[in-house]
Amino acid sequence: MLKGKKIVLGITGSIAAYKSCLIIRGLIKRGAEVQVVITPAGKEFITPITLSALTHKPVISEFFSQRDGTWHSHVDMGLWADAMLIAPCTASTLGKMANGVADNMLVTTYLSMKAPVFIAPAMDLDMYRHPSTQHNLETLKGYGNHIIEPESGFLASGLEGKGRLEEPDVIVDTLDKFFDAESAEADKTSEETGMSLAGKKILITAGPTYEKIDPVRFIGNYSSGKMGFALAEECRKRGASVTLISGPVALDTPDGVNRINVDSCAEMYDEASRLFPEYDVAILSAAVADFRPETVSETKIKRGKDGLTLKLKPTHDIAGALGKMKTSKQRIIAFALETNNEEQNAKAKLEKKNADFIVLNSTQIPGTTFRSDDNQVAIISRTAKHVYPKKPKSEVAVDIINELEDIL
Repeated sequence: MLKGKKIVLGITGSIAAYKSCLIIRGLIKRGAEVQVVITPAGKEFITPITLSALTHKPVISEFFSQRDGTWHSHVDMGLWADAMLIAPCTASTLGKMANGVADNMLVTTYLSMKAPVFIAPAMDLDMYRHPSTQHNLETLKGYGNHIIEPESGFLASGLEGKGRLEEPDVIVDTLDKFFDAESAEADKTSEETGMSLAGKKILITAGPTYEKIDPVRFIGNYSSGKMGFALAEECRKRGASVTLISGPVALDTPDGVNRINVDSCAEMYDEASRLFPEYDVAILSAAVADFRPETVSETKIKRGKDGLTLKLKPTHDIAGALGKMKTSKQRIIAFALETNNEEQNAKAKLEKKNADFIVLNSTQIPGTTFRSDDNQVAIISRTAKHVYPKKPKSEVAVDIINELEDIL
């Protein structure tokens, strides 16, 4: 189950660092993508050139890659990875991880990691036995980390097991079995509940946004939010945990759905960006304003003899931001409402936003989109296009979520 998985491999200053080459080879052989992060001490035992040749990626060691200020984002790596493996992990690094001492790129990456973390200790037996090392190991276990180490006794090589790095093939097998079990558990949950989205967390945006001009006026649109609310209800029916970020609409919250009310694009952007890392899917059906006034009057603007000129500036690109944050385990469904060149514009948006598919609406079809109970959509992915007839939005939601299930 390692095919397509993104693994951050942390390497520390241990004599066993050379075995990381065998770990990389094993992970890549099973279909994983590997990004190495190495401590300065680790580079004393194995060269970044060797590691880069194996992973086909530059090795990351320092916070800044060049003197021009270009830096490596440990936060981005924490969002990118499906798992982090630290092998070999020295007693020094164990202590830093357990106590939050973020003085190198590896530990800062660990502290930012959203994915499961696996640690394979490697050190002298006396160091391993020391109470401080044992305390740090127990602390890291308590944080939910997975410790990979040989059983008591001897390794196949005849060397005493405890304290020594576990064999590379066993380390790779451990990650493989973890993801296999994770997949099996998700399938079991779905079968036991009879709900196809059981165990999935889905984030949905819906409705318009209002961008203030003054205390009584705003820039907005005609979105009713009905499509997004129908999607939330359908996902909930299938067993998903659903959070709905809604602009200002007059609709009741579907049963079992967590609702967050916002007014502006900035508020919706803040909530979506904050929540998305913890969710499996984002469905971005909100009709977000593309522009907002550059300045907002604190008092009502009075009518005058002259016209009113508003200077507008772009709002946040919510779909684009989430597309950059998306990991291989996450899916994004974006919406496109077009007035012309519908399919061409939708395909461009699909790529630009890093979405998995686009739900295309057209204002050219009477009795659909804004303020209507009906809709007619085309669903466009990178490999296919499915066109659906006009139908109630509750039924359109069924079609969209059926398409989603095909890619989960």
